[in-house]
Amino acid sequence: MIGDIKKDAAQRMAKSVEALKEEFKRLRTGRAHTGLLEHVTVDYYGSEVPISQAATVAVEDARTLTVAPWDKQMVAVIEKAILTSDLGLTPISAGTVIRVPLPPMTEERRKDLARVVRHETESGRVAIRNIRRDALSNVKELLKEKLITEDDDRRAHDEIQKLTDQHIAEMDALLQEKEAEIMEF
Repeated sequence: MIGDIKKDAAQRMAKSVEALKEEFKRLRTGRAHTGLLEHVTVDYYGSEVPISQAATVAVEDARTLTVAPWDKQMVAVIEKAILTSDLGLTPISAGTVIRVPLPPMTEERRKDLARVVRHETESGRVAIRNIRRDALSNVKELLKEKLITEDDDRRAHDEIQKLTDQHIAEMDALLQEKEAEIMEF
């Protein structure tokens, strides 16, 4: 019973850490990477699909992405999708290939991004603490129904707290890594 609760909490906490990693991939740093355009969707013959399902996205150099649509008619649609996305990028069409240059980041933009990263990390911490609260309330229910002893309750409480501390430490490490990546020139 307690093992199932801990296992479920550990899985949910790991998913929260993975969600934070995915969110960090979307945040732009000074370097070009294909994950930057992952969440941009295009209208591909009547259905909204991620850009990676309508074109090949590649890194040309440290500050340029190239998008090669599989269908020539999609060039304008993909270009418009990148332009209207929240990334603040201006694509340049060169025939059948779209180049997406990344402008150099200003100090102010770096600080804004660092603030966003800290906010996302705090949201992740809150999610992990909510998972801990749910797990502890499940353990308390078992104690109320006299299915476990008070010693088991205390032991489970300590183990769940260790899980929580471990996953929050993972998030803090991700935060430090991403902040360093954002602030480097």
